[in-house]
Amino acid sequence: WRALTRPLPSAEDSPLALVVLRDETDVRRMELMRVDFLANASHELKTPLASLSGFIETLKGPARDDERARDRFLDIMAAQAERMGRLVADLLSLSRIELNEHIPPSGKVDLARAALDVIDAVSVLSHDKRVALRVEGGEDAANVTGDRDEILQVVQNLVDNAIKYSPVDGEVTIALHRGLTLDQAAAPWMPGAQRLPLLTPDRGTGEGRYVAVTVRDRGPGMAREHLPRLTERFYRVEGQKSGAREGTGLGLAIVKHIINRHRGGMTVESTPGQGAAFTAYFPEAAVRERLAPPA
Repeated sequence: WRALTRPLPSAEDSPLALVVLRDETDVRRMELMRVDFLANASHELKTPLASLSGFIETLKGPARDDERARDRFLDIMAAQAERMGRLVADLLSLSRIELNEHIPPSGKVDLARAALDVIDAVSVLSHDKRVALRVEGGEDAANVTGDRDEILQVVQNLVDNAIKYSPVDGEVTIALHRGLTLDQAAAPWMPGAQRLPLLTPDRGTGEGRYVAVTVRDRGPGMAREHLPRLTERFYRVEGQKSGAREGTGLGLAIVKHIINRHRGGMTVESTPGQGAAFTAYFPEAAVRERLAPPA
């Protein structure tokens, strides 16, 4: 708290003073978040940059005429450059989404069609990993109020994560549910699993309905203590590596900000050894009644 006191002009027999108390908790918290964000971002960039500098120095010196070492080092350098590119792209995406987070979208998106488009886009990755993708409830339209590119980004992030953490010959389920109340949208999907709401929309006065998409994998799962921190920037569950497709740690943070802009919600359920399920739900688009044609 910051306190400010000032005397006020008044008659001598009735002196007055002004006292202003200001709660600066949120300001300090935002400052700490900004410092942590810059520290994490610089660290994430510094590691691949140091690796690139070291390999360049080696190629200019001891490995100048070693063709095998040169090819191996160039492959590693390309992977590090790709990692930096993904990080910069995610940082720009996160910054852009935060800038417009207070402006709710007004378009209409078919969530079922978006999910099928994402499945087509990740088919090569799922084939290489030998992970089967199964869709439930994707036959009919599931219209939500939203921005199509951002809705695609949400589903893409969730499906990408599910594939990355799935075992070989595993299965990822993408399930769609329509016409849900807020309580139904946030209801458990995995019986007996640890469950936590990562984002909850404000309860309106109307009887709004939601469309939910749940992405479940059969990977290693997560312990309860990791769930509250999943949407933190750069947070990764210790011991879970995604191999050649290592992430930036920003995917779920981006997902949370997009869902918040759409006035939706998100929950996570997980049990160690039995996989995880992420559910994102969005307000259902209002159905406009068509006017009857004139006689």
